[in-house]
Amino acid sequence: MAAKKKQTPMMVQYQQIKDQYPDAFLFYRIGDFYELFNDDAIKGSQLLELTLTARNKSVDNPIPMCGVPHHAVQNYIDILIDKGYKVAICEQLEDPRKATGMVKRDVIQLITPGTIIDEKAGSAKENNYLTAVVKDGDDYGFAYTDLSTGEMKVSRLDRLDAVINEMMSLQTKEVVVSHEFPAATVKRFAEMNILVSYEDEVTVQSEVSFVTQHIADALEKRVLEQLLTYLIATQKRSLAHLQPAVEYEPSQFLKLDHSAQRNLELTQSLSTGHKSGTLLWLLDETKTAMGGRLLKQWLERPLLNIRQIERRQDKVAALLKHYFERSELQTNLTKVYDLERLAGRVAFGSVNGRDLIQLKTSLEQIPKIKDTLLKINETKAFDDVLDHLDPVDDIRDLIARAIVDEPPLSVKEGGVIRDGYNEQLDQYRDAMQNGKQWIAALETSEREKTGIHNLKIGYNHVFGYYIEVTKSNLAQVPEARYTRKQTLTNAERFSTPELKEKEQLILEAQDKSTALEYDLFAEIREQVKQQIQRLQKLAQGVAALDVLQSFSVVSENDHYVRPKLVAHKHDIEIVNGRHPVVERVLGQQKYIPNSVTMPKDTNILLITGPNMSGKSTYMRQLALTVIMAQMGCFVPADQATMPVFDQIFTRIGAADDLISGESTFMVEMMEANAALSHATANSLILFDEIGRGTATYDGMALAQAIIEFIHDHVHAKTLFSTHYHELTALEDHLPELKNVHVGAIEKNGELIFLHKMMPGPADKSYGIHVAKLAGLPDSLLKRADQVLQKLEKQGAELEQQQETAPASASPQPAVIAESNAGDEQQLSLFGEPEQPVKSLDKASQTVLKQIKQVNLMNETPMDAMNLLNELQQQLMK
Repeated sequence: MAAKKKQTPMMVQYQQIKDQYPDAFLFYRIGDFYELFNDDAIKGSQLLELTLTARNKSVDNPIPMCGVPHHAVQNYIDILIDKGYKVAICEQLEDPRKATGMVKRDVIQLITPGTIIDEKAGSAKENNYLTAVVKDGDDYGFAYTDLSTGEMKVSRLDRLDAVINEMMSLQTKEVVVSHEFPAATVKRFAEMNILVSYEDEVTVQSEVSFVTQHIADALEKRVLEQLLTYLIATQKRSLAHLQPAVEYEPSQFLKLDHSAQRNLELTQSLSTGHKSGTLLWLLDETKTAMGGRLLKQWLERPLLNIRQIERRQDKVAALLKHYFERSELQTNLTKVYDLERLAGRVAFGSVNGRDLIQLKTSLEQIPKIKDTLLKINETKAFDDVLDHLDPVDDIRDLIARAIVDEPPLSVKEGGVIRDGYNEQLDQYRDAMQNGKQWIAALETSEREKTGIHNLKIGYNHVFGYYIEVTKSNLAQVPEARYTRKQTLTNAERFSTPELKEKEQLILEAQDKSTALEYDLFAEIREQVKQQIQRLQKLAQGVAALDVLQSFSVVSENDHYVRPKLVAHKHDIEIVNGRHPVVERVLGQQKYIPNSVTMPKDTNILLITGPNMSGKSTYMRQLALTVIMAQMGCFVPADQATMPVFDQIFTRIGAADDLISGESTFMVEMMEANAALSHATANSLILFDEIGRGTATYDGMALAQAIIEFIHDHVHAKTLFSTHYHELTALEDHLPELKNVHVGAIEKNGELIFLHKMMPGPADKSYGIHVAKLAGLPDSLLKRADQVLQKLEKQGAELEQQQETAPASASPQPAVIAESNAGDEQQLSLFGEPEQPVKSLDKASQTVLKQIKQVNLMNETPMDAMNLLNELQQQLMK
């Protein structure tokens, strides 16, 4: 309590403000610095690498503090936001020179990971989404927004998994919930490195009513109100750029859960986490930031409606036919700045003169873009895009009349408004110009009258205008001509009544000119603000056109074809299809294409072949082709016919879920279950090596059961790759399943991958050959080959004994061993029975049945060893 009594008025004010924002770093403005105190200073100095000092060092408990210059504050804010913290900006609300007592201060904005709008280098084509979730019974209201663009979407979801999938797909950094939201779910959000913020109040203001005007669902309206209330509370400024909320359902689009997006490397590389090497990287030939963001949205939400897809295809086809017009479009699009985010800065009041010039430059391109589009619009394919291309010429003309071509960065120091725009401003400028000319003439006159050739007239903010004479020339100054104003080491400064009078006129004109310029700029900004919705509609049209021209460029450069989508058939016929990203990396000359043929009576392709031969590439190739087709892009193939898929499920590659403490096998089974539970006959399933995470027989049994379940109950188009060669026998009794394999040949003991898909099962595993390619020691490989030959021989002997041995034979376990002398000995798999037995016990019958079903020729050495061990354990029970 004693410490509180000793607090200065400033620290009392600081603590009162800090108490309102306990979960944020409070940047408290003092003069030209933002200061942090107490715990904020201690933690902030560590995170920002600042020097930690103290206020009132002489007292027993000095207050920790650190600070940053106001002109560099944005860099420090970005660092904290990137680390998942909030920053409250506390500004001085009055001029310290005019304040009585403590300068009034308050927080003018709370910046959070989900509300940051100042884009960093390289992030122009990325959205920054803030989400909100409300729970009502078993349903969830889910909303998200990008504050920098004003985009607002809302949905009703029926499962928590669906909520989490949406959040992961959006890569949201912050979620807004109420304190009544289930604590277990909040904990799960936090474990996903998502900042959880709370908003319990709901304030219905004009922005809220405007955004929710088209939403009828009560739960969706409630979550929107929660999200908007949080935005109003944190941003403390106009949100006029927020667009009316758009209701969506994930089922309206091709469903790609986060697992599928990750496995297929749609937007992030599995190896680097970056964009390079992804489908987004491949398709991104966009020229604008808006187009780049829309491309990513289209990629994550491909269409289901064939007519909508075909309309996009028609536009791509038209652009492909008109190369020169497309080049004109690209040239003009390159000069279009980020209209969405410019509109956001206008609404926020943070737009400056240079932003408005960018807006004018962008609007000047729209008539050119429209004229070019009209030349290629023979089939009326671009009518809907043209409808969005309003040039907003009134705003363009206003900016052209009002703002200089190269305005300064600041809007508060003058030099922004053109001459001739405002008569009063011109008069002030004329007075300033004439006054300065008068001063220049006075300087010349005084030099002549005094004979002092280096006499000069200068100006500073403290003393105003002055006549300066060096001390060596003071004797030449006529007595009583000047009034002394300031003494310097080497000169004296003077004034005259006429100079003082002119100074007052010039400074008054300058002050009034600067103030008037800012007022005029604010009026212009307000006029632009009134047209935000027109600018946003224009931005949507430009972005869509940009994505479509990007599709046409990629399709032309990489020789893609227009896919034919069929609504009521379930056939896939892709001739010489290619994996678009792998082809781009390898080059078209090196990439070996593969066809995918799955008529209506074939729903499962069981793929066998050695590791590294291209099975996973083949599977991903089909999925990426489907996604590109349903985005409206052309596809990498010589010819492609396919149905419209509703969902894609993948299980490709091994991955632990460390956050949830789940093993690779558990993740594998969970992803398999998601597919089996939710897939329909119109879905696509990609399963790579299902069952390998457990013991051989467990894995094989699970793999077979999964295949049979898909075949008998789901009927989805499925690619299933496996090393369990026993599964290839399923083709004999599952009519919808066909075997295919990746070709490989042995030449002089070396394995050569053909990377070509062929009908039928693979003839062997080639595991030792792949191990050789991986560089394992020669001695190890020779030993593995010896073991393999013995196991293959045992398999052959076993088959012969099963044909000739009496039914009463009693199996005994056997092993492969070496004598101390190094002579290799092979024990018989079946020992001679000591005495005949009339019947086998149940365990022995089971073992014999398992042995009979195994084809050792197709077993890897390790699988064969596991098999022998399991048989031995069963017989010893």
